[in-house]
Amino acid sequence: MVSVEIVGLLGIILMFLLMFLRIPIAISMAVPAVIGILYLKDWNTLATAVETIIWDHSFSYTLSTIPMFVLMGELLYICGISTELFTTFRLWLSRIRGGLGMATIGSSAVFAAASGSSLANTATMGVIASKEMLNAGYNKSITGGSIVAGGTLGVLIPPSTLFIVYGMMTEQSIGQLLVAGIIPGILLMIFYMLTVYVVILIKPGWAPAASTKVTWKEKFNSLKSTIWVILLFLIVIGGMYLGWFNPTEAAGIGAFTTFVIALVRRKLNVRTFIQALSETLRTTGFLFAIIIMAFILNYFLTVTRVPLLLADFLNGLTLPSFAIFAIIILMYILLGAVMDALAMVVVTLPIILPLINMMGLDLIWFGVIIVLVMEMAMITPPVGMNCFVLKGAAPDLSLEDIFKGTIIFTIPILIMIAILYLFPQLALFLPQGMY
Repeated sequence: MVSVEIVGLLGIILMFLLMFLRIPIAISMAVPAVIGILYLKDWNTLATAVETIIWDHSFSYTLSTIPMFVLMGELLYICGISTELFTTFRLWLSRIRGGLGMATIGSSAVFAAASGSSLANTATMGVIASKEMLNAGYNKSITGGSIVAGGTLGVLIPPSTLFIVYGMMTEQSIGQLLVAGIIPGILLMIFYMLTVYVVILIKPGWAPAASTKVTWKEKFNSLKSTIWVILLFLIVIGGMYLGWFNPTEAAGIGAFTTFVIALVRRKLNVRTFIQALSETLRTTGFLFAIIIMAFILNYFLTVTRVPLLLADFLNGLTLPSFAIFAIIILMYILLGAVMDALAMVVVTLPIILPLINMMGLDLIWFGVIIVLVMEMAMITPPVGMNCFVLKGAAPDLSLEDIFKGTIIFTIPILIMIAILYLFPQLALFLPQGMY
């Protein structure tokens, strides 16, 4: 009989093979897990494990947070607030060369405070910003790069569905994880804007000269559009931070508040509401299937002891913690180039977590690191999902142009990861102050 460790390794290889063959992520994780458990145990063990895992996690109160946050983003998109946010940033940054690129990133960051989805952020801003930037004479690479990079902020700035998935898999406080993304999210937004500024300095032909004259009255009038998002953010994240309600309650209150905002703005009717619910169900079903299958795969890997063996091996190399951390980041960069970002994380977390625990690293802090590497995976070729979403939303941009632009924006992400490693309190300061 083949050893359990070899079975585990073969299961991982089979899973990656299925993913490379474009088999849906949930099925790619389920097939090796089911075959492996049947081989190592028996049918009764598999049936009990599947029944327990699906029952325990499908009826988890925490899972209801995901559809509520997704619905928030869908309703906000219907409200048309994203267009107004872009206009606000465009007016305030009009006197800076490259201001439209910075406006795209800034408006994406604010929209992220109520969206929770990187793909939704990219698609929304792709429609709005691409036309504005191309018509103004911006280079296609910096146009695509700005939109895709701004879209990644949707998974770092709360609310974020990826923090919820990570929190469930690691049994960490989802409230603390969401709040941990605020300061790194703001810093990354600033780094993205500085990247646009530096690129335009180096290649001035990539952006037109700043010549638009905007009055202060126009600038301040445009701020009205940000009130709704700021209000929503304060209610959801502020209320959670102050201990008024837990993350699940915050998600429900946020979805209801967004519904009221849509009614007040007279943007909601039966057709658009059904459309929002339909998109929410589609996204939620996709995420739930991956989460449940990830727990079944986790059970299989636990039986094979592969994660612990890998952790023991790396720990036994007597490398400094920084070197091991760098190896982990390098692994994620390589995997992110060939795998879907969410699949990459749910597959590797059961393997990586024992090592992180052995190193004594904070799991809330590591959650922010994980989201940052996921951001990079979303924009790096050849399978960066945000790039394909933007291509669909902005046909005037070729994939080649988009990929050229996104490579530039991997630099600020790597800088942000290095800063967080050196100064972990940037991610932990706010969570530690929660009630």
